[in-house]
Amino acid sequence: METIKIKAPAKVNLTLEVLNKRPDGFHNIQSIMQTISLYDFITIKLNRDFEGKEIKLSGTSNAIPYDETNLVYKAAKLFFESAGINNYNADIFIEKNIPIAAGLAGGSTDAAATLFGLNELLGQIFDETKLHELCSKLGSDLNVCLKGGCMLATGRGEQIENLPVSDNKISLIKPKNLGISAKEAYTKYSQKPLKTEKTKTQEMITALNNGKDISEFLYNDLEYAVFDDYNELQTIKNKYPKSIMTGSGSTYFVLNETIEETDEIYDIFNDLSFTQNGVCKVLD
Repeated sequence: METIKIKAPAKVNLTLEVLNKRPDGFHNIQSIMQTISLYDFITIKLNRDFEGKEIKLSGTSNAIPYDETNLVYKAAKLFFESAGINNYNADIFIEKNIPIAAGLAGGSTDAAATLFGLNELLGQIFDETKLHELCSKLGSDLNVCLKGGCMLATGRGEQIENLPVSDNKISLIKPKNLGISAKEAYTKYSQKPLKTEKTKTQEMITALNNGKDISEFLYNDLEYAVFDDYNELQTIKNKYPKSIMTGSGSTYFVLNETIEETDEIYDIFNDLSFTQNGVCKVLD
């Protein structure tokens, strides 16, 4: 058995503007995404002498499936198929620290880490371009999580362009018993009668390129879509007016501000940092 451990960062959307619905059912967006110092860890044990095909998942969370519906399983299967490997035994352990259904790309970053880890174990048989191609086949946020840092994400999120990383601390607050799916958020957005002009992303790009404060340009169309339906989100916004939702929610974040400890219905992560890197090998 060969073993590798991969660190997989969460991401936040500094902006998220929905442009239009695509023929494939996804939406074209323009979003500035930033990886942060909240990590899952993926440990892969690989037996290349195995006769047959076997992918086994396990982990620390009771809230995710450890079967073929898990994006990590799909990532491993896609990797082996793309590499033309017909015999494999992969045992993958998911140490879950990133909340699920939270707008933080927890599933996507775990899948990106799986692709990266298998590629490392097998002697980097794929270059970075090929890994990004595999990422784009699996979801909208994997490319961001693979590369890391601050990026302009377009298309459905898989087309990325590097941007400067600003110097900010970030704190997160998530209602424990509320997860919002991307499908719900995008459906509700399409039903909203008013749509804003799509200017915040470009304004933030200008601020990032000039080293200016980005806080006034934080924006998320999907917050507008779901905000009125959940008292938990309204409570967060009332207490932290400068907070903004990330992704499809339900996590909110604030820059350079500490979130007070509250009652037991919220998960709180204080004093996190913006990071320059995406998924990477954990050093021995």
